[in-house]
Amino acid sequence: MKILSILPWADWLALACYFSLWIGYAVFAKAWAKTRPSLLRTTNRYRRYWMEQAIARDPRMLDGIITQNLSTTPAFFSSTSILIVGALFALLGTTDKATELMSEIPFAQATTLIVFEFKILVLVAIFVYSFFRFSWSMRQYTFVALVIGSMPPPEDFESGKFDRLAFADRAAALVASAAETMNDGLRAYYFSFALLGWFVSPFAMVMATMVVVAILYSREFRSEVLHILRD
Repeated sequence: MKILSILPWADWLALACYFSLWIGYAVFAKAWAKTRPSLLRTTNRYRRYWMEQAIARDPRMLDGIITQNLSTTPAFFSSTSILIVGALFALLGTTDKATELMSEIPFAQATTLIVFEFKILVLVAIFVYSFFRFSWSMRQYTFVALVIGSMPPPEDFESGKFDRLAFADRAAALVASAAETMNDGLRAYYFSFALLGWFVSPFAMVMATMVVVAILYSREFRSEVLHILRD
């Protein structure tokens, strides 16, 4: 019970609302995508088309280049997450100056040093989570390259020696899983920006979280890119 006394109840309620909206939106997006077109579901169709072309190509140098290019994005965000975590730990050593700076911001709620440090630790936890998601996405892209490299020549598929659809399904499922894992990491980045509102006030964090949820929904289910890919 001692840990509950670290934060005021308004902050605990705001934090519970924050994670409820984050987890709730993730569950909603996954369930909603089963009956409605989403950006991830639509691009998964193109990943399937890609693998159908890959099994008919020989050599598959182009597919290896595409896989390598796709893996650079999670690699970049993975290394960036490490840098951010290091910067946040460095900030913990200067929290007294940081709290003074925050107190000068208009409408910012005054907080104690321990509350400020707790907020930074929550941010650290979010970026550690994003690092694990991005690094796992990177590994999955190496598995994709492995599956593509193990594909037999097109003539072996045509002769019936190997199952064409089984290879395409396996590779497409791996690419889709890597993309979904990277999407989880990107979502963590979006919600980390919402958490910055907590340094102003609990109400500002809740409002910022709702804005982030609205932005994510519009991009995943209502964006112009989605309509172009569907058409």
